[in-house]
Amino acid sequence: MTESVPPGDAPSAPAPDRTELLQFPTDFPIKIMGAKVDGFVDAMTAVVSRHAPDFDPSTLELRPSRQGTYLGLTATIRATSRAQLDALYLELTAHPMVKVVL
Repeated sequence: MTESVPPGDAPSAPAPDRTELLQFPTDFPIKIMGAKVDGFVDAMTAVVSRHAPDFDPSTLELRPSRQGTYLGLTATIRATSRAQLDALYLELTAHPMVKVVL
């Protein structure tokens, strides 16, 4: 005999383990947006390189906003762990020149 469970009381599925979502090492793009000011690209390259020493700055993709006020950067790194990505995101989001990190 099967037991009937009221709709609001259905057991929820277990939350997925975040470590299973990515297989390391993996190429991982990080999008950074900030005001288009002198030093922004160099500052972001330095932050990314601290966390991914093998990052090649020549692969950095730059996209100015429509009006040229902001600059979007895409840095693709060879991520080796969740801890590495977390530390990089923390430093980038705390940087005063950064508006958004995706």
